[in-house]
Amino acid sequence: MARDAAECLTEMIQEQKEMELMRKFSPEIAERRSIVRPAQDKLGEKIIVVGSMNMDVTLEASRIPVKGETQIAEKLYVFPGGKGANQAVAAARLGGRIAFICKTGDDLFGRQTRALFNEEGIDTAHLFTDPQRPSGVALITVDAQAENCIVVAPGANAGLSPADIRLSAEAFDAATLVLLQLEIPMETVEEAAFAAHAKGKTVVLNPAPASVLSDRLLRAVDLLTPNASEAEAITGITIADEASALAAAKQLVGRGVGNVIVTLGASGALVYDGYAHEMVPACKVQAADTTAAGDIFNGALAVALSEGRTLVEAARFAAKASAIAVTRIGAQSSAPYRTEVEQFRT
Repeated sequence: MARDAAECLTEMIQEQKEMELMRKFSPEIAERRSIVRPAQDKLGEKIIVVGSMNMDVTLEASRIPVKGETQIAEKLYVFPGGKGANQAVAAARLGGRIAFICKTGDDLFGRQTRALFNEEGIDTAHLFTDPQRPSGVALITVDAQAENCIVVAPGANAGLSPADIRLSAEAFDAATLVLLQLEIPMETVEEAAFAAHAKGKTVVLNPAPASVLSDRLLRAVDLLTPNASEAEAITGITIADEASALAAAKQLVGRGVGNVIVTLGASGALVYDGYAHEMVPACKVQAADTTAAGDIFNGALAVALSEGRTLVEAARFAAKASAIAVTRIGAQSSAPYRTEVEQFRT
């Protein structure tokens, strides 16, 4: 008994030390409770986000180092991240009713992010813990032009399995839209997409990081949202302008995708529904960090679609949310709230 109490006390002391270390390097976590959060109702139908959770270690430097070079960073931040988590938080802040399916390590990062998801009002009933792998970590370098370079150690994300998706069947039954990315195993992405498609849910796939996708998976996708490099990886078409983006979108629809939005950075986004296309312009802002631009866009897009907006209307809403996000440092920390997007003027 005494030994158990001593071990428990030792663990508590160690965790407190870890938390102090996190606070030292993470203004986002340390100051999070001081952020004024506007009250908002949860709107639209329920959304499931299936994806990754990482802790992002972000370095600000004058430029991204070339091969073999050492750069001195000007600032260091530790932020919660991961494409799945970024999109879930973005959607929740914008009024979405969100359930998140992911896997973390049994460690400080995993416990911290679960607490943060709960603070955001995200349903974590299907957040799994891997006792063998650590939580995922992303190392991010951001240069003076707000461009970035990212290396990800997947950790527990690699352990999110098709079996975990099957254990989450109840969550799929309650949702109308499922949002996916590619920072978890492809077999898990496919299991989620096929399960959602079979239940008549809207499947949105953000194919990032870039990867080759099977036609069987594409046929289960209602909306695919690649950026230019991801569209190139899937289609083999070099994306240089609106015409080439449209050609890629048409190929994807021809392979079975329902609708396509190709995001083109400062050039905007091409929206194609299989019949007609429209360019949605990007909002002009002074960017500070583009790390989570695509994730915020996708989270906002899912919320707008869950509320019954058209594809073009949803893309315009997402463009505003993304524009606000790139003016801030960090991933989830950059996600705007609903009132900010509604009040945003270009």
